[in-house]
Amino acid sequence: MKLLILTAVLVSGFVGAAIAEDSSGVIQIDNQKVAETFAKGGMLLQTNSYKVMAGRRVAPGEVEIHEKDTDVFYITEGAATFVTGGTAADQHTTAPGEIRAPKIAGGEEHHLKKGDVIIIPAGVPHQFTAVDGTFLYFVVKVTK
Repeated sequence: MKLLILTAVLVSGFVGAAIAEDSSGVIQIDNQKVAETFAKGGMLLQTNSYKVMAGRRVAPGEVEIHEKDTDVFYITEGAATFVTGGTAADQHTTAPGEIRAPKIAGGEEHHLKKGDVIIIPAGVPHQFTAVDGTFLYFVVKVTK
Protein backbone atom coordinates (compact mmCIF):
# COMPACT_ATOMS: atom_id res chain seq x y z
CA MET A 1 0.00 0.00 0.00
CA LYS A 2 2.82 2.42 0.88
CA LEU A 3 4.50 1.60 -2.44
CA LEU A 4 1.26 2.43 -4.30
CA ILE A 5 0.98 5.81 -2.55
CA LEU A 6 4.67 6.59 -3.20
CA THR A 7 4.27 5.69 -6.88
CA ALA A 8 1.19 7.94 -7.20
CA VAL A 9 3.07 10.86 -5.60
CA LEU A 10 6.10 10.39 -7.87
CA VAL A 11 3.97 10.07 -11.02
CA SER A 12 1.92 13.17 -10.16
CA GLY A 13 5.16 15.08 -9.59
CA PHE A 14 6.50 13.97 -12.98
CA VAL A 15 3.28 14.94 -14.75
CA GLY A 16 3.34 18.28 -12.94
CA ALA A 17 6.87 18.90 -14.21
CA ALA A 18 6.00 17.89 -17.78
CA ILE A 19 2.80 19.98 -17.90
CA ALA A 20 3.04 23.19 -15.91
CA GLU A 21 0.25 25.73 -15.36
CA ASP A 22 1.10 29.14 -13.94
CA SER A 23 -1.12 31.40 -11.81
CA SER A 24 -2.60 33.07 -14.92
CA GLY A 25 -3.74 29.73 -16.36
CA VAL A 26 -0.98 29.56 -18.97
CA ILE A 27 -0.02 25.95 -19.67
CA GLN A 28 3.40 24.81 -20.88
CA ILE A 29 4.11 21.26 -21.99
CA ASP A 30 7.83 20.56 -21.98
CA ASN A 31 9.64 19.30 -25.06
CA GLN A 32 10.39 15.88 -23.55
CA LYS A 33 6.66 15.21 -22.95
CA VAL A 34 5.86 16.41 -26.49
CA ALA A 35 8.56 14.21 -28.03
CA GLU A 36 7.47 11.16 -26.00
CA THR A 37 3.85 11.66 -27.06
CA PHE A 38 4.73 12.14 -30.77
CA ALA A 39 6.75 8.89 -30.62
CA LYS A 40 3.52 6.92 -30.17
CA GLY A 41 0.77 9.50 -30.83
CA GLY A 42 -1.71 10.53 -28.17
CA MET A 43 -3.21 13.13 -25.88
CA LEU A 44 -1.05 15.97 -24.57
CA LEU A 45 -3.78 17.82 -22.67
CA GLN A 46 -7.55 17.53 -22.21
CA THR A 47 -9.92 20.08 -20.68
CA ASN A 48 -13.70 20.60 -20.88
CA SER A 49 -13.24 23.12 -23.72
CA TYR A 50 -10.43 21.68 -25.81
CA LYS A 51 -7.97 18.83 -26.30
CA VAL A 52 -4.39 19.00 -27.60
CA MET A 53 -3.04 15.89 -29.26
CA ALA A 54 0.17 14.77 -30.94
CA GLY A 55 -1.01 12.80 -33.97
CA ARG A 56 1.12 10.10 -35.53
CA ARG A 57 0.15 8.05 -38.58
CA VAL A 58 1.94 5.54 -40.76
CA ALA A 59 -1.19 4.21 -42.48
CA PRO A 60 -4.67 5.37 -43.55
CA GLY A 61 -7.49 5.27 -41.02
CA GLU A 62 -11.24 5.12 -40.58
CA VAL A 63 -13.64 7.95 -41.31
CA GLU A 64 -14.15 10.11 -38.22
CA ILE A 65 -17.09 12.35 -37.45
CA HIS A 66 -16.97 14.42 -34.27
CA GLU A 67 -20.38 15.78 -33.30
CA LYS A 68 -19.00 18.41 -30.88
CA ASP A 69 -15.32 18.88 -31.76
CA THR A 70 -13.80 21.10 -34.46
CA ASP A 71 -10.35 19.78 -35.39
CA VAL A 72 -7.46 22.13 -36.15
CA PHE A 73 -4.50 20.19 -37.59
CA TYR A 74 -0.97 21.62 -38.00
CA ILE A 75 1.28 19.28 -39.98
CA THR A 76 4.80 18.99 -38.53
CA GLU A 77 6.27 16.14 -40.60
CA GLY A 78 5.48 14.01 -43.65
CA ALA A 79 2.70 13.99 -46.22
CA ALA A 80 -0.76 12.44 -46.45
CA THR A 81 -3.95 12.44 -48.48
CA PHE A 82 -6.95 13.54 -46.45
CA VAL A 83 -10.59 13.46 -47.56
CA THR A 84 -13.29 15.71 -46.05
CA GLY A 85 -17.03 15.96 -46.55
CA GLY A 86 -19.02 13.56 -48.67
CA THR A 87 -21.04 10.72 -47.23
CA ALA A 88 -19.80 8.13 -44.74
CA ALA A 89 -21.57 4.80 -45.21
CA ASP A 90 -21.98 2.08 -42.56
CA GLN A 91 -21.52 4.51 -39.66
CA HIS A 92 -21.20 3.26 -36.10
CA THR A 93 -20.87 5.12 -32.80
CA THR A 94 -17.64 4.43 -30.88
CA ALA A 95 -18.21 6.85 -27.98
CA PRO A 96 -20.68 9.64 -27.18
CA GLY A 97 -20.43 12.15 -30.03
CA GLU A 98 -17.87 10.03 -31.92
CA ILE A 99 -18.84 8.23 -35.15
CA ARG A 100 -16.66 6.06 -37.37
CA ALA A 101 -17.13 4.49 -40.81
CA PRO A 102 -14.96 2.51 -43.22
CA LYS A 103 -14.87 5.07 -46.09
CA ILE A 104 -16.16 8.33 -47.54
CA ALA A 105 -18.00 8.60 -50.86
CA GLY A 106 -17.88 11.90 -52.75
CA GLY A 107 -15.59 13.87 -50.44
CA GLU A 108 -12.95 16.47 -51.27
CA GLU A 109 -9.33 15.32 -51.40
CA HIS A 110 -6.58 17.39 -49.72
CA HIS A 111 -2.83 16.75 -50.03
CA LEU A 112 -1.30 17.69 -46.68
CA LYS A 113 2.39 18.32 -46.07
CA LYS A 114 4.68 19.87 -43.45
CA GLY A 115 3.58 23.39 -42.54
CA ASP A 116 -0.04 23.01 -43.71
CA VAL A 117 -3.03 23.73 -41.48
CA ILE A 118 -6.48 22.26 -42.06
CA ILE A 119 -9.61 22.95 -40.02
CA ILE A 120 -12.48 20.45 -39.94
CA PRO A 121 -15.71 21.79 -38.41
CA ALA A 122 -17.73 19.58 -36.07
CA GLY A 123 -19.96 17.16 -37.96
CA VAL A 124 -17.82 16.96 -41.13
CA PRO A 125 -16.65 13.46 -42.08
CA HIS A 126 -12.87 13.18 -42.55
CA GLN A 127 -10.39 10.41 -43.28
CA PHE A 128 -6.72 9.83 -44.00
CA THR A 129 -6.75 7.74 -47.20
CA ALA A 130 -2.98 7.60 -47.85
CA VAL A 131 0.07 8.30 -45.71
CA ASP A 132 3.60 8.72 -47.07
CA GLY A 133 6.02 7.42 -44.42
CA THR A 134 5.62 8.83 -40.91
CA PHE A 135 3.08 11.65 -40.69
CA LEU A 136 3.10 13.85 -37.55
CA TYR A 137 0.61 16.59 -36.71
CA PHE A 138 -0.68 18.62 -33.78
CA VAL A 139 -4.43 18.51 -33.32
CA VAL A 140 -6.38 20.99 -31.25
CA LYS A 141 -9.96 19.82 -30.76
CA VAL A 142 -12.24 22.70 -29.81
CA THR A 143 -15.45 21.50 -28.14
CA LYS A 144 -18.78 23.25 -28.73
